[in-house]
Amino acid sequence: MNSTFLCGRFELGFERPLIMGIVNITPDSFSDGSHHFSTNAAIDHALGLVEQGADILDIGGESTRPGSDPVSIQEELDRVIPVIKGLRDCGVPLSIDTFKPEVMRAALQSGVDLINDIYALRQPGALEVVSEFPNCGICIMHMHGEPKTMQVNPPDYDNNITREVFAFLQDRMKIMLQSGIDPRRIMIDPGFGFGKTAQQNFQLLREMAALNELKAPVLMGVSRKTMIGAVTHKPVNDRVAGSIGAALAGVARGAVVVRVHDVAQTRDALAVWNAVEFGVNE
Repeated sequence: MNSTFLCGRFELGFERPLIMGIVNITPDSFSDGSHHFSTNAAIDHALGLVEQGADILDIGGESTRPGSDPVSIQEELDRVIPVIKGLRDCGVPLSIDTFKPEVMRAALQSGVDLINDIYALRQPGALEVVSEFPNCGICIMHMHGEPKTMQVNPPDYDNNITREVFAFLQDRMKIMLQSGIDPRRIMIDPGFGFGKTAQQNFQLLREMAALNELKAPVLMGVSRKTMIGAVTHKPVNDRVAGSIGAALAGVARGAVVVRVHDVAQTRDALAVWNAVEFGVNE
């Protein structure tokens, strides 16, 4: 893996795992979207996450939970652009969680540093947009199908989910590199919960160290997801402890960014993990 990750106005190092705080500006996100639906509420929430220790903010204006309905380009822009502008000087990199090229371009023009794309730049025009902005970071994710139907009947992946995810991400990285994208701009996400059963998700997490062979930073997002509920039998908002357990398992297997709702609690858990691994900075 490269020693630094190019992320718009920032260059990130991974001497410790970084925390990406989730900022949902949607009425229908599975966990907290409706709580921060207005521009001011979303900005206040995001600034609170920075105070709690978020290293990156991930801003999303369209829910990608299983069964979610798409929103129009204009509606997504109306939700995210004012928030991006309001957070531009908050001191940490801003990420936009979108797969629409038009939203990517507007977000980058408004000050976003990282494109977080669940479709891995497969939408027509997406690759061209990120090529126009040579400094932005790009996170590509594995997903089967599309959000509305991805969990209806997930495939069996020939009983080897990790091999499938590895091959997909490898292929997408190859296409990006052939397009002239600097490898230092590329981050990968195995896509927990996106077209995968709970058993497949935990197998993928168990075997996630295999993705380190791709030589790209690994982002993982498991916060409060159904896979956590499948083993804790807790409702969405009672899955903090389970989410932290999964995040630590991922970090132990090479994840360098964890995308979470609960920043303060995750920060404390990672601080202890870092102290075990590298000693205490007093």
